[in-house]
Amino acid sequence: MLKVGLTGGIGCGKTTVSNLFAEMGVPILDADQTARELTEKGQPALDRIREAFGQQVFNPDGSLNRLQLKKLIFSDDRKKRQLEAILHPMILAALAAKAERLDVPYCILSIPLLFESKLEPLVDRILVVDCPLELQIERISRRDKLDFKVIRSIIGSQVSRDYRRKHADDLLDNSQADNPLAEQVKKLHNLYISLSPCQHKLTCDQQNHL
Repeated sequence: MLKVGLTGGIGCGKTTVSNLFAEMGVPILDADQTARELTEKGQPALDRIREAFGQQVFNPDGSLNRLQLKKLIFSDDRKKRQLEAILHPMILAALAAKAERLDVPYCILSIPLLFESKLEPLVDRILVVDCPLELQIERISRRDKLDFKVIRSIIGSQVSRDYRRKHADDLLDNSQADNPLAEQVKKLHNLYISLSPCQHKLTCDQQNHL
């Protein structure tokens, strides 16, 4: 099975692209969603997070206050690394287990910090969703209602736009509202099918989109 790593800067449109692939029957293994699953109430990861960061990043009902945790780690690089040390091994193990159960030509591994976490060996091909910095900031501000300083800190913690573009096998431009993103994704879908070592395992749903 071909494993395609989907990545891009925050606010570039990775979720939109993931949804377009999902509409064509492609399995999406999402690192952020996996992280959310691992940090739901009752999950062992919460105990380690509480030990590391205290009650300040938890809601009164014991659930994780994700916005507060995000603000904390992006204002303190040491705390960010501390959280990554807790969650990254768990996320990778969960993604590997999910991929092992698939029997399809290819899947998408949506990993926002693929480059930052040096996870390139985990995938066979890297797809980068790209847009200009100014548009990133505008989208994040509108979506997450974060302070400009926090937004700049988040972007600054990621590899540069230039680095992502240079290390992409495939590049999706998501800078225009009227950009035919769906058509770009469909072309990539056909490409990935052709590159897959197991083309004979096409599902009916995927065949309908060729």
